[in-house]
Amino acid sequence: KYSSATAIIVILAFCWVYIRKFQSRQESEVVSTITAICALAIALITSALLPVDIFLVSFMKYPNGTYKEWAANNETRGQIEDTVLYGYYTLYSIILFCVFLWIPFVYFYYEERDDDNVNRCSQVKNALKYTVGFAIVCVVLLLIGGQGNISKGPLVFSPTDGLPALSFSISSLTLIGMLAVITYTAYGMSVLPLNLIKGTRSVQYERLENTEDIDDVELQIEKLKSKCKDGRPLSSRDRNNLQELEGKLQVLQRRGRHLEIAERNCCTKVGSALRPFKILLGIFFILVALLFTVALFISNLDKALHSAGISSGFIIFGTNLTNPLNELLLALQPVFPLDYILITVITMYFVVTSMAGIRNMGIWFFWIRLYKIRPKKTRPQALLFLCMILLLIVLHTSYMIYSLAPQYVMYGSQKYLVQVRNNVSGSTSGNATFATTRTCDADAPEDQCTVTRSYLFLHKFWFFSTIYYFGNWAFIGAFLIGLVVSCCRGKKSVIEGEVEADDSDLSDDEYLTHPTP
Repeated sequence: KYSSATAIIVILAFCWVYIRKFQSRQESEVVSTITAICALAIALITSALLPVDIFLVSFMKYPNGTYKEWAANNETRGQIEDTVLYGYYTLYSIILFCVFLWIPFVYFYYEERDDDNVNRCSQVKNALKYTVGFAIVCVVLLLIGGQGNISKGPLVFSPTDGLPALSFSISSLTLIGMLAVITYTAYGMSVLPLNLIKGTRSVQYERLENTEDIDDVELQIEKLKSKCKDGRPLSSRDRNNLQELEGKLQVLQRRGRHLEIAERNCCTKVGSALRPFKILLGIFFILVALLFTVALFISNLDKALHSAGISSGFIIFGTNLTNPLNELLLALQPVFPLDYILITVITMYFVVTSMAGIRNMGIWFFWIRLYKIRPKKTRPQALLFLCMILLLIVLHTSYMIYSLAPQYVMYGSQKYLVQVRNNVSGSTSGNATFATTRTCDADAPEDQCTVTRSYLFLHKFWFFSTIYYFGNWAFIGAFLIGLVVSCCRGKKSVIEGEVEADDSDLSDDEYLTHPTP
């Protein structure tokens, strides 16, 4: 209990620091801030449920394949499985509430706040009006999922336990999460390690370059203004050029002030001292990303070669090709708790790279950029979008991890006993038998191996599994494209994202008054 409470406190503290880091001080509001922090915390807590699920089904058995004394009873095991299932019910229901009710209401409430003529009651009324549309979509998805005749697959559930309705709704959201994973996580897996390896540009060189640019722009402005010294008005073309140059000069001057602060900032000096560590961390991250890509490719190839095809959702009940990540997890089983630490690290890795992808790309709707994610200048609506995207990404992360290590995610480190006939010539006892242990797989007896509750949610509807399968191929392609793009790009500026042409002087003054530590 104490460890769980400590973990939740740590997650909430991280979410508070993360949101406050990017939140605009001008437009911050208590309701949107609390909503963003809670939604991000829910995303992180949900992502931690899969390792817990795998740990619990594995913890029921000894390494020799026998059940532990407290888990020998079917009723006890059933209670533990139900507890995990209720955990999924609770967190997934909270996600549905956040995505379809809470976040949309706060978003539209804040949008209505921009209109000065609207009072508080009108804000609530208009926000509720738009939120009703999201609630209707949620109800429709639950009703469709409650129809037992649309499910088809190897696992059958009772339609009265509520699993089909919730699973269909979550799977529908997971499709959107799949698009977010292909867009943001794939790019984040390439840009995060390469940014760590390449580092940032020298702040002294950037200041020198910026000063030269300021001198050049001021010279051009002086040349334009010299045309009207004798009283003649400037042409429309010259006036437009002068306006553009003055705007560019303001941006360069703001950039110079930021670079001056960055040069004095102790964090910049500490970051320079930690360059060797960042390079090693970047190399580790890129190796992990390549391992994931290879494992995902082998898993998808295995499904393409050995599954029944589209009509079955490309579902297979074992690994026919050697999957390096699955084998690594199985090899770490004897050394407790290395396999659980690794699966937790994998889960957190997806979340961190997703954050990095959203941070570097911003929030897009097809080819239209909706919001930028920048330190101390991110609008509340952008933070709400960020948290909603992370909630959707976390939903798809479970399927991604299953694709990376299908056997381990399905059964964990469970083993079972099997009787083997020993035909020894000359034996007086005839054909003797002895017990040996095997790793749990689809061929194991149902009463000897417990399937994780996560697997039940993932494979309730075969057509979702089919879409996820093709989504994995798209993810591999997006990662490779992102890797090429990230390699071709130069080093980032030390003040990346702090100064933009559309920033107001007021926001810049506020940033300089409260600079990033």
